[in-house]
Amino acid sequence: MSSALDHAMIDKIAAEFDDELIGMRRDIHRHPDLAGEERRTSALVAERLRAAGLAVATGVGGHGVVAVLDGPGEGPTVAYRADMDAVDDDELFECAFASQVPGAAHLCGHDLHTTVGVGIAMVLARLRKRLNGRVVFVFQPAEETCEGARAMIEDGVLERTAPQEIYALHCGPLPVGTFAVGPGQPGQDRFRIELAGPGAADEAKRLVAMIDGWSTVGRPQTPGQLQQLMDDTQTPDGPLARFVYALSHASSGEDGVRVHAYLRAWPDDRYPEIRDEVQRRVDAIPGARVQFTEQPFPAMVSSPDLSAAAATYLRGALNEDAVTVLHAAYPFNGDDFAYFLHQVPGAMFYLGVANPDAGINGLPHSPDFAADEHAIGIGVRAMAGFLSHRLDALA
Repeated sequence: MSSALDHAMIDKIAAEFDDELIGMRRDIHRHPDLAGEERRTSALVAERLRAAGLAVATGVGGHGVVAVLDGPGEGPTVAYRADMDAVDDDELFECAFASQVPGAAHLCGHDLHTTVGVGIAMVLARLRKRLNGRVVFVFQPAEETCEGARAMIEDGVLERTAPQEIYALHCGPLPVGTFAVGPGQPGQDRFRIELAGPGAADEAKRLVAMIDGWSTVGRPQTPGQLQQLMDDTQTPDGPLARFVYALSHASSGEDGVRVHAYLRAWPDDRYPEIRDEVQRRVDAIPGARVQFTEQPFPAMVSSPDLSAAAATYLRGALNEDAVTVLHAAYPFNGDDFAYFLHQVPGAMFYLGVANPDAGINGLPHSPDFAADEHAIGIGVRAMAGFLSHRLDALA
């Protein structure tokens, strides 16, 4: 089957589902489920996948859903992961399908991630006789709390399905109709410093200033700053080749003062040196002690080779200008897809959902996050073709 025929077939089938998928996304957006509470969303996903003819398992690692689509014969297995949970916040962007759940909103685009995943499954199910192997769809709970991926892995999802490669999409502040491939996303570390005595408050102020001063990058506050940041991610050996982003604050209690700190660093091997510096500073303060999390949350590192393969495929399927190559990680977000990539080769790609002319910024975790819904069909078509392409390459 030629790639041109493949693209045309996928596009024809996907067009039949465009309106249905937009309706599904709006339904999920109106009724967001917080991490660990994805009952409604997972039930909707399972219903759509069973209707498409996939073998579906529910309750995996919490409210996770795993669906299997087999081609006509033996062959390799590739997996696709989508996260389902919402953010514990209220949205500011006004739309006709705004969240009806106070304190919960899809401000990270997981409603689109889920819908795209279902759409890919629906399209490939119609083409199953032409698949050279198996596609496993992993709909993950509790990404926002960094718990869902580990829970699904501990529940045996990778052992049971044994994928050779795994992929995911994430919304990004790129023009709708485009994609980006890149190195991944940073991990994170947290620690708490406890101080006592009459000088504790002053020591806490100095520690907060020191920790915040480690930041080499700040969150963009204007469109121009956001554009500069995106330009920096595309610059080889640029200002984001190595970075630290740190936030801290002090709180007082009956037993003294505590400094709570959070930081992200790239590359991932920088956390030990940062911990050593924190320990050295704390040891110099009489009576102070520091408590670190057991281990830093790991960075999500995409395979360079598989990212390059995706860029080549997407440029052929869409157009030469449809793919941006990132040379640095976006500093302010992580993803527990990291745990899957520590077990299976794969990559995360970024789906452009921004449309400035419509006032849609596409910036995940911003209070006014919004996404152009045309991105749903684009993501479905591109990833359905790419997953089929990877099965052919592995076969």
